[in-house]
Order: sequence, then structure tokens, then C-alpha cells
Amino acid sequence: MHVVQVFSVAPTLESEELPTQTSLPLTFFDILWLRSPPTQRILFYQFSNRTPPFFLTLLPKLIHSLSFALGHFFPLAGHLTWPLHSQNPIINYKTGDTVSLTVAESDADFNYLAASNIWETEKMHHLLPHLTITHEQATLLALQVTQFPNSGFSIGITSHRAALDGKTLTSFINSWAYLCRESKAPPCLPPELCPFYERILVKDPNQIGGKFINDWLLQGGSNNRSLMVLDVQSPEHATGGLFQLTGSDIEKLKHFVVSKQKRNNTNLHLSTFVLSLAYAWVCRVRAEEMENKRVMLILTVDCRGCLEPPLPPTYFGNCVGLRLASAEKRDLLGEDGLIVAVEALSEALESVKKDGVVNGAENWSSWLLDCVGSEADVKTIGVAGSPNFEAYNSDFGWGGPKKVETVSVERTAVFSLSDSNNGEGIEIGFVSKKTTMETFASLFAKGLQS
Repeated sequence: MHVVQVFSVAPTLESEELPTQTSLPLTFFDILWLRSPPTQRILFYQFSNRTPPFFLTLLPKLIHSLSFALGHFFPLAGHLTWPLHSQNPIINYKTGDTVSLTVAESDADFNYLAASNIWETEKMHHLLPHLTITHEQATLLALQVTQFPNSGFSIGITSHRAALDGKTLTSFINSWAYLCRESKAPPCLPPELCPFYERILVKDPNQIGGKFINDWLLQGGSNNRSLMVLDVQSPEHATGGLFQLTGSDIEKLKHFVVSKQKRNNTNLHLSTFVLSLAYAWVCRVRAEEMENKRVMLILTVDCRGCLEPPLPPTYFGNCVGLRLASAEKRDLLGEDGLIVAVEALSEALESVKKDGVVNGAENWSSWLLDCVGSEADVKTIGVAGSPNFEAYNSDFGWGGPKKVETVSVERTAVFSLSDSNNGEGIEIGFVSKKTTMETFASLFAKGLQS
């Protein structure tokens, strides 16, 4: 890879003045992810025959629209700090703050990287930028646009996990794409993309944030206020894969579950999310030959509409709760494994309606740490993303992405969920050893043929 240039892009707004300085306190939803490894996502765009010259036309439009997108999402140009006088870390933005945009050229095989099959994850690394993180402060966003001559280009995005969740990150990307695609003057966003910053509406009567703060202070020593993220290493020879379930595949799984159900469980959630994740869960347990006795999935639940008062969908930051779905490995390996998985996931989601989204929140931080280093008897797998984010709607004016890859699942081995590039069904991704991934791919395909 050859780096062409590095730009420092400042937020810009034409219709109003940006604040000269702003501070956003972290809520307990944010503090939960304080030292989690950054989120890394790559969007691949294929050139058409009529695509204009990249450096003369496409790149200037991307940079120009990025500046206006940052004008609406200006905290992303700031820094995360933890002042001695503050109990909680805060996001600080001031005039002059910028986001780094690296422009590069690559001679790698675009079609190999942008394919939705199996690939070596290390071949993705050169397409991603890095955040600047020290003990005292951290940048929140870094971007990289990489051209593959005569093939296409990619946009690599690295974001701080404590600053924004997947929903906010996707909203930023879609806002950038909208401003690039529309090219209106003055550039403005529709209401459904405008971020909402009123964090005072996020209540914490049980002092959950204080509990999370204490958990982080005890990591790496006593009273450790460092902002350095956890050093989670990628597995050796890590291999990634993306697997699609079409609408007809989902219907087939739904029919199977209904026909094989041994008791009339009216609380089953037979949604695309549950059926897809349950199927991938069973295939993965069978492919990885786990020695653990139990397997747990950590589900993320969007809390915006479930709080009191409810937050708008455009709330900026983190606002996800966690739920555990647990099952015995032997049950998942049995002939009713899919039924067991669906029931476990349904029970976890049903507890959201029954108990509320923040019930048991004091346990969330220990669940996440278990995901990094699972106990001998329990294998813990996280779940990131959602098909509701509509990641494939990120059309910058030259068509939607051929592929959207969440590379950061490489370090934590979680499942990633997304909509699909054909607008129908769902994509499921994860990273494991090559032999495991090949076995998973075979099981995944064969299970849909029966």
C-alpha cells in the first residue's frame, strides 16, 4: 500500500456557527465500553465503467462532504479525556479540532477483499486507520480512503467504542454519504439523520456508571485512570467470513422451528434476528469443537426507545443494553439444537419486556470482560451490529457498497450482523481459524438444503 496524502478535516457548517468549545460527559452506557478495542469497519465500492477520475472528482467530493458531515457530528473531531477534577471521562471539542483522513493506493486484489466468502483477515489491516490513544486522551474517529486502480475504493473507519455505538456510527456514515450524494447548497441533513445531543435525559438513579468506573479503575492496578484500550490480540492465522441468509432461508428456518417445537411456547421470537443468530450459533458450536460445557451469547439491545423518557433514534453516543442467552453445549449439538438456540434467545429478549432494558445493568461490565477471556466451562460470544442499521444504504453517489465488513470482530471473535448488499435477508460474519471457518461454511450451506 502507498499512502498518497493525509488530510486533517475540520467540521464545517454554512447555515450556523459551530460551538467554540463543548464538553459531553460520558453516560453509563458510554463508560461500559471505555477501554474496549475500537470499532473498525470497511466499506468496499466497485467502480463502474463511467466512474469519473478518482483523484480529480471522487476524492474532492468525499473530503468536501466529510467536512459538512463532521459539522453535524462535531464531537467526533474532539478528544476523550479524564480530567482529575471529573469523576467520569468526558468528550471535549474545541475550535481547530480535526479528523484524520488518510488517502492511499493499494495493489491488493479488490475482488478477493470485497467478496463475501472467506479471507485472511490480516489482508484487511492496511485498509484501516488508527486512533491516537494515550493514557491521558484519545481521538474518537479516523478515516482512510484507499483506491484500487481500475477496480474500486474502500472507506476504512475506526471509531472509539466509548464515544458511539453501531447505530450512531452508521448514522454518521449515512449522513456523510447523503451530503456527498445530494450536493445541495447549503448542505443540510434530513431530520432522521440529525444527531441529538441532550445527554441530561439519560438517567442513572442506581449509579450504574459509578460501578462501571470502579471496575475500570481496578483494571491494571488500583485507581488506574488510563484511557488505553484493552490489548486484545487477534488469533494467529485468523480467517474471516461473511454468510448470507435470504428471505426464503429465514422462512425455511421459521417453518422448521414451528414444526419441530415440542411444546407450544407462545413467547418464541421468530424474527429474522433470532432465527439467523440461532442458526449461526448452532453451526459455530458444531464447527469450533468447543471444550466448554456451556455457550453464552451477549446480545446488544437498543435502549433509545425503551427509556423513560425515551430518546430519539438519532441520539448521539452509546445507548445499548446487554442480555445473556445461554445454553448447554450438548443441547446445541443435539438434533434440536436450533430449537434450543431460538428458545434461549427468545427468553433473553423476553426479559427486556418483562424486566426493563437496564435491569441487571450492574453485571454488564463483568459480562464484557468474560467475552475477552471466557472461563474454562463457559464460552462467551458477543454479538455486534444489527440488520436494522441498513449499512448497505451508504451510497455516496456511485452506488451502494459491494461489501461492508466489521473487521474489529477479529479480536473478540464476536458475531457481526448486518443487512445484505442485495437488500434482502441478513449477513452474518465472524472470525476464527481457517479450518473452523471452512467447516462452518459447509455446515451453514448444508443445513439450508435439507
